[in-house]
Amino acid sequence: MQALSAKEAKNNFGRMIDLARTEPLVVEKHGRPVVVVLAVEDFEKLTGDRIIPSRAKDSL
Repeated sequence: MQALSAKEAKNNFGRMIDLARTEPLVVEKHGRPVVVVLAVEDFEKLTGDRIIPSRAKDSL
């Protein structure tokens, strides 16, 4: 599992998204893991929840 500092994640948000789409990604603050970023598909598999795109919510 790859890790990025919070500063790297902030400054390279697009790269963070690309990395997280291939495998879960740890974001660290002051060298301590604080969050894991993962692809929507992985989240849905883990939780059983379906993520509805925000543009689709407007029509509900």
